[in-house]
Amino acid sequence: MKIRINRKELAKHIQIVQKAISARTTMQILEGIKLIAENNTLTLLATDTEISIETKCSCIVEEEGQIVINSRLFGNIVRKLNNDLIDINVENYNMNLRCGESIFNISVQNAEDYPDLPRIDEYKSLTLTSTQIKNTVRKTTFAVSQDETRIIFTGVLMDIKKDYINFVALDGFRMAIQKIVKDSDFENSIIIPSRSLNELVKIIDDDCDIEIMISRNNIIFSFNNTVFYSTLLSGEFFNYNGLLRDNNTISLHVDRHEFQSAVERASLLAREDRANLIKLNIEENLIEIKSNSEIGDVFEKVKTSDVSESLRIAFNSKYILDGLKILEEDDIILNFTDSVNPLIITERENDSYIYLVLPVRLAG
Repeated sequence: MKIRINRKELAKHIQIVQKAISARTTMQILEGIKLIAENNTLTLLATDTEISIETKCSCIVEEEGQIVINSRLFGNIVRKLNNDLIDINVENYNMNLRCGESIFNISVQNAEDYPDLPRIDEYKSLTLTSTQIKNTVRKTTFAVSQDETRIIFTGVLMDIKKDYINFVALDGFRMAIQKIVKDSDFENSIIIPSRSLNELVKIIDDDCDIEIMISRNNIIFSFNNTVFYSTLLSGEFFNYNGLLRDNNTISLHVDRHEFQSAVERASLLAREDRANLIKLNIEENLIEIKSNSEIGDVFEKVKTSDVSESLRIAFNSKYILDGLKILEEDDIILNFTDSVNPLIITERENDSYIYLVLPVRLAG
């Protein structure tokens, strides 16, 4: 293999595929990037068997070939070089890399030992924008479970209907739903590992269309010169629609910044308690927020729209704040049913996002 390539371009594509390199792998070959040089194109490929990434960049290929090189070492070398052009020549599993006055000789591995990309025979496809995907990932993945014994809930449900898609994340204490209005010629429900989505958004470009291909065991995101593969989680997801009730007895309009600031101040003492507990007392046009611990107590008031009923309810302050920080509009609606059913938070002018929090049962 013998190529000449632009250093900045190579560094960019190394950084892309490195998102699929796991620091915990026990297989040495998976610590590497597979390089394939042919037709004046360098293809870089990396995988940890859950995530696989293939990306291509232009180069001058004088001699075709393919090898595997240690990802961390290769990336560090290319990033530290100064000149614009890199010459790479591989013979007898040794890479000679020249850039300006710098010369490196690095051992490489046989590319035949590297795992193949997932084989996709049949798939359904649709297209979303990079903005839609980034917004969805930001508003859902924070709410997945961190409990690896409940592997299904460490992923995000992609529930595809004829005219919309719901992305759903939950961990047993709260749930986030992002709806995207989108016509589709098929319906399907799949569960995508949250890690895959978080790594994906790190490498997708702004303002581009992303083709999404869904097969039996994998999901593929294709954009520009990069293809991102992820395995899917298997199992039955929770029936999330059962939690979305319309029979709210109290719906409050509240300023998000005022409510968030009050909860943040109350949480300063709530954090001293293991449950991060804050208590809300709703009456007339006020939400009273209380928190206490062995150190002391705090009392906050936030003005709201008028209500005809009163309610006393408690929450883990962290779950409330996680949702409030994701919202974008100032005018939000807090929907309550009673002291044991979930709080549903929505934005007044945007019905595409729902955040739900289960209350903490109070004694007495």
